[in-house]
Amino acid sequence: MIDLVERQIQKFIESKRPSEEIRSKLDFGYSYKNNAVELYEIRPQWDDESIIRHHPFAKAKYVKTKNIWKVYWMRSNLKWALYDPLPEVKGVDEFLEAVDQDAHHCFFG
Repeated sequence: MIDLVERQIQKFIESKRPSEEIRSKLDFGYSYKNNAVELYEIRPQWDDESIIRHHPFAKAKYVKTKNIWKVYWMRSNLKWALYDPLPEVKGVDEFLEAVDQDAHHCFFG
C-alpha cells in the first residue's frame, strides 16, 4: 500500500508534468526510498536522444531522531546543498510547497 508521503509526492509530480505531447522531451519523476525523496527532470540527452537522463533538482531526507525533513537543492556543481531559506521542515508537504513556490529559483531556475 502506498503511504501518505508517497501519495503527496505523486500528487505533486502529476501537477508539474507537462502535457502528453511533450513528455518525451521533458517530464518529471521522483524516487522515494530509505526515508529520502528525490525529485528529478526526465530528459533525453542533448546529443543522443536515445539516452534518457534523470536530472535531480530537489531532495528531502527524514531525520528520525529530530522528526524533521532536511531540504536540499542541486547546485550547479552537481552537489546537494541545504536549502538555506528553509533547511528543515516538519513534513513532506512543507517540502513540496517550498519546491513549488521556489522563491529563490533554486529548484526550477
